[in-house]
Amino acid sequence: MTTDTLAVSVLVVSFALLVSLNVPVAFCMGISTLLGVLVVGNLPSFLIVAQKMATGIDKFALLAIPFFILSGLFMERGGIARRLIDFANVIVGRFRGGLSFANILTCMLFGSISGSSAAAVSSVGGFMIPVMNKMGYNREFNTAVTTTAATTGLLIPPSNVMIVYSLATGGTVSIAALFIAGILPGILMGLALMTVAAIISIKHNYGKGERFTLLEGIKCFFKAIPALLLIIIVLGGILSGVFTATEASAIAVVYSFILSVFVYREVKFNDIPGIVLKSAITTAVVLLLIATSMAMSWFLALENIPQNISAFLLGLTNSKIMILLIISALLLVVGMFMDMTPAVLIFTPIFLPVLQKFGISPLHFGIIMIMNLCIGLCTPPVGTVLFLGCGIAQTTVTKLMRHIVPFYCAMVVALLICTFIPGVSQLLPRLFGLIK
Repeated sequence: MTTDTLAVSVLVVSFALLVSLNVPVAFCMGISTLLGVLVVGNLPSFLIVAQKMATGIDKFALLAIPFFILSGLFMERGGIARRLIDFANVIVGRFRGGLSFANILTCMLFGSISGSSAAAVSSVGGFMIPVMNKMGYNREFNTAVTTTAATTGLLIPPSNVMIVYSLATGGTVSIAALFIAGILPGILMGLALMTVAAIISIKHNYGKGERFTLLEGIKCFFKAIPALLLIIIVLGGILSGVFTATEASAIAVVYSFILSVFVYREVKFNDIPGIVLKSAITTAVVLLLIATSMAMSWFLALENIPQNISAFLLGLTNSKIMILLIISALLLVVGMFMDMTPAVLIFTPIFLPVLQKFGISPLHFGIIMIMNLCIGLCTPPVGTVLFLGCGIAQTTVTKLMRHIVPFYCAMVVALLICTFIPGVSQLLPRLFGLIK
């Protein structure tokens, strides 16, 4: 066995062992990378790993992440979810199973505003699941709806994982193009979930539907307008060239602060230190993941792993359809065991070159990857959103699985549509002149 082969084997085995011992993923990547570099022997191990970690997060675009995290926390605590729920209920609450539709629509809106699936589960689920329980909906059905719908906010901008993907491509794909590209796939995913919710609601006679007067509808709409304006401000400013995505994130913080503290008055001044501290902790976790992921990606590139995997996959088949199916299947498995951020940073440089040889654009692949990993967020054994949803609903994963499978199927159908019809993700960026 050559030194390079041994080094890669040490990295893979140590990473798998550490993950199996429930060591945090960031430490798994950092320690396994260091062990791999130590085996190579001709590199200043500790110094070079530290250097790659530091340079990995020394990117201006990454400043958007802490700002979007902070604005999301202000939105989560500022009563935004409740107003969006009322607005969504006015639109879809009149139909059979209307509360499930309102749940999904609210998750789409709130997830896009906050940029966090966890925040969507906590804020929307914390309110909607108990209400749906009281209205006669099955508890596990309610949890399945909320858990799967919460991931749509990672596709509908702004989305931190899209910023990470842009970084992983070396800036080949602009953040603005990714933001716009995710809108239609996110809506498609939401509609697929609503279709399943409608079928199940009709079958089990869930929800009689609520009717609202025109005056009530107008009141709910106007209460929700300030929150909905954030999406328009962020996307409008980026597309018009008034500010960059990073500058938009800072504007989002100012806007969400004013909205939560002065307009809705749900956040008090003595709450602000706690919110800032929580955002700092979350940012530190995310940036540590990015730093160690970049170090591991560098080491894998050094050992020619992406090229070897590319050659292997290209040797399996010359069919574009089969390659897309194989890579999607691999990403679905990866999503079951790994968080989105390290998965994007590690597997983008591995799979992207393969797909580019088949003429698949990095923008299209980015949406495919994010959709695959969104499914992983609500899939055991590691799905963070899944376990958070179960905790909020006070149920177990075992009880939930039978109810969530139809929603998995809906998400996979939406994924396949976006995978084999590139226009779904490329139409809007092309219309706005972000791609040719």
